[in-house]
Amino acid sequence: MLKQAAMTQNPFLQPYSTPHQTAPFDKIKNNDYLPALKEGLAQGRKEVNAIVNNSAKPTFENTIVALEHSGELVGKVASVLFNLNSAETSPELQTIVKDVSPMLSEYSNDITLNEKLFARVKAVYDQRTSLQLDPESAMLLEKSYKRFARNGANLDAKSKERLREIDKDLSQLSLQFGENVLNETNEYVLVVEDEKDLAGLPDFAREAAKATAKQKGKSGWAFTLQAPSYGPFMQYADNRELRKELYLAYNGRSFHGDKNDNSTIIQKIVNLRFERANLLGYKTHADFVLEESMAGSKDKVQSFLDELVTYARPAAERQLAELTTYAKANGFTDDKLQAWDNNYYAEKLKKEKYDLDDETLKPYFKLENVLNGVFTVANKLYGITFKERTDIPVYNSEVKTFDVFDKDGKFLAVFYGDYFPREGKRSGAWMNDVQGQKIENGENIRPHIVNVCNFTKPTDTKPSLLTFNEVTTLFHEFGHALHGMLANGTYESLSGTSVPRDFVELPSQVMENWCYDPEALKIFAKHYQTGDVIPNELIEKIRASQNFLAGLANLRQLRFGLVDLYYHGQQPTGETITQVESKVDSVANLFPRVEGVAFSPAFTHIFAGGYSAGYYSYKWSEVLDADAFEFFKEKGGLDNKAAADSFRKNVLEKGGTEKPMELYKKFRGREPSPKAMLRRSGLIL
Repeated sequence: MLKQAAMTQNPFLQPYSTPHQTAPFDKIKNNDYLPALKEGLAQGRKEVNAIVNNSAKPTFENTIVALEHSGELVGKVASVLFNLNSAETSPELQTIVKDVSPMLSEYSNDITLNEKLFARVKAVYDQRTSLQLDPESAMLLEKSYKRFARNGANLDAKSKERLREIDKDLSQLSLQFGENVLNETNEYVLVVEDEKDLAGLPDFAREAAKATAKQKGKSGWAFTLQAPSYGPFMQYADNRELRKELYLAYNGRSFHGDKNDNSTIIQKIVNLRFERANLLGYKTHADFVLEESMAGSKDKVQSFLDELVTYARPAAERQLAELTTYAKANGFTDDKLQAWDNNYYAEKLKKEKYDLDDETLKPYFKLENVLNGVFTVANKLYGITFKERTDIPVYNSEVKTFDVFDKDGKFLAVFYGDYFPREGKRSGAWMNDVQGQKIENGENIRPHIVNVCNFTKPTDTKPSLLTFNEVTTLFHEFGHALHGMLANGTYESLSGTSVPRDFVELPSQVMENWCYDPEALKIFAKHYQTGDVIPNELIEKIRASQNFLAGLANLRQLRFGLVDLYYHGQQPTGETITQVESKVDSVANLFPRVEGVAFSPAFTHIFAGGYSAGYYSYKWSEVLDADAFEFFKEKGGLDNKAAADSFRKNVLEKGGTEKPMELYKKFRGREPSPKAMLRRSGLIL
């Protein structure tokens, strides 16, 4: 009776009574996850067995659609659990996730390795040409078949068992990788006792550091490896030795040979991914991943990255030479700039060339104003509106919630905004959904979308004032959110951001462009004290500085993409992390290598996220977004909705219901050209 009572009190196992049936974060306890998930797994297996044992011949509805709708409780629990494990984790929650991940991996494999189920799916797939399905249903059928074929359905029994072992191990290793990086980020603090060591730092950085020290029970000023603390220190601190110390700490995360070291985990992940790809008949993990990408093949991605290096490296070399000359004219005495000198002298050179720096701009970028600004831009483009609510349960008091309405006043989505760093939140910025969009039983079930960032926190004397980089990050993640909120498909597995990795960044990167647009800037860039709109002079400086050191910035991104492809695009070489990075650095890094640091051990995108063999997609999507934004400007920018209407209809609403290139061509009228991106970056005239 006690067990039954506990189950009926479990929030996951009863209808939500919250606004829009949002997750009742205020009622969910850690001990609710495992019982609810086990119940969900049992229900999911029962639903799958019903499909397998159906005596009627396989049809699209009784097999493909039935499979699409199975396991809904599993998704309901997992979406909350994994959202919180990224944004509001704890040791107890991390333990739960470690217990749950192999269960989910086994459940997924129980489906894709079920021979009878695959036989039914294949029977429907084999008659696809005669079924007369609409394009979205045809895509669901194709994706369903490939889900099995690409994940071991055709393997023999021994290979299937090995695949299960690999997937279980990979799920655990990826979780451990992320935990180690979070631990390293949280455990480090640089305490400055002597105010002279703060020379060069603007007031906002000093005030934030004072508040951090107070929070941590320290005297003086405390700097952490969180972006709002680390970034300004590397930009402004005159004390070169302290910049070096902080740089070594940040870039040495999980690379110290201790309990948080990720070196062995990387080797294991790379080897297991390679073995998995081989089992499935692919030469490498990259061949497996990229078969379903917009790029289509490993060779095309390699050629794409190599070609961009030929444009970026010469520009980067010229820019580094200019930066070095400037540094030497301003007291730098070494032969070469080190990596911990780059942002420091870049900030000073930018100030000299454009009379522009973050300290000048930050007063115009109060978080609340920028958030209202991105809402207004979305309204002008797509007609949608946002209304803040205080009665939707949240997982942390800092999280803001909004109802989102379409231009006709209909409810469109719930939007959660979570913007400040915490010890339980991993670094970076991302978008998730707590509930996806789908049409079921004639009802369009609307999504619940989350944006998570790590921005500069308010202090005792100032509100949250964003750097320009933080402004572009907010717009970027909001672009992903739009992809989720405007989703309008029938099947959840094809809805919203369920698209190939090298297409998913298009909506986000398109939104970044509005941060440089004068009309958009005047909507939200208002001085937090006076309310004055940002002057035209500053807007022109922002635009003029858009390509500042773009060659170096492009080369940095290409370096990450090339390292990713080196790990995943060949048979594992057994080389150390340092050897791998050194090979790529010979092509894509101009700064001297430093002993004891490497970025791979904290490269969560590819080892704890979904970007393995896919990091190139940021550059690929830059080609798309630059080409797309030229179309927005050709059609009149914010004032003319022709481009926005086409983008919404053919990209944002469609999700993964059609091939990405076909969707892009429907939006743009042609395939994308890389020239727009090269022009925007100043790499060609």
